[in-house]
Amino acid sequence: MNIHGIIVRLATSDDKHYAETITTEMENSAKARGTGIAKRSPDYIVRKMEEGKAVIAVTQDGTWVGFCYIEAWQHDKYVANSGLIVSPPFRKTGVATEIKHKIFELSRKKYPNAKIFGLTTGLAVMKINSDLGYEPVTYSELTTDEEFWKGCQSCVNYEILKSKDRKNCMCTAMLFDPVEAAAKLNMPLPPVKAGATVNQEGELVHHYHYHRGFKGNLRLFERWVRFKQFVLLKAFGKKDGGQTDSSERKKSILSFFFFW
Repeated sequence: MNIHGIIVRLATSDDKHYAETITTEMENSAKARGTGIAKRSPDYIVRKMEEGKAVIAVTQDGTWVGFCYIEAWQHDKYVANSGLIVSPPFRKTGVATEIKHKIFELSRKKYPNAKIFGLTTGLAVMKINSDLGYEPVTYSELTTDEEFWKGCQSCVNYEILKSKDRKNCMCTAMLFDPVEAAAKLNMPLPPVKAGATVNQEGELVHHYHYHRGFKGNLRLFERWVRFKQFVLLKAFGKKDGGQTDSSERKKSILSFFFFW
């Protein structure tokens, strides 16, 4: 695919010279956001390229633009589209959406029966996921593979995840279920459930279950995400005696009130 001179395609072993640039940008982006993703080495990224489990975006003259790769868990029952990253000069061009669509198509082709899931703090990514058919779910609906959850250890919010017994955190869990998706194509949609709510611990009590209802209430869901993060930060700040970085907490709180 070619958008404004940017080519989004399957990554191959010929792209391995981009690996170090990709991992460096992943780390820098995580630091800038104040959140983290599983750290990956250049060798790991090269392996994904060689296995045909990655999508890359480049300009026509060969400048690296973006990247994303596939990970499979629990004997291929679950698949994650991980490590989505776009080079700063090319952000807000729509390339992230194209990469997500391409990696989603690749995942469906390689793992047609797998549930595709993701954890993200980014509202833009949530919207892209929604357009692809993902729905917000509780953490209990994700893979139980310990290797996946070990990847969260590099995130600055890992202590929050541990304090919640891996049931909740700053990220929103989203899932595409191929069985449910196929059923919806042949059956009328049930009535839409009420919006999401949280308890005093910031845990999800109800969530949007039907894709059409979720997309129609995306703005409301954005507000819920910010509220959940606000509650989690506040609760964790009390639990650790106020040792959590106050500047980061203030930024999150201000973000919540600004967008409310």
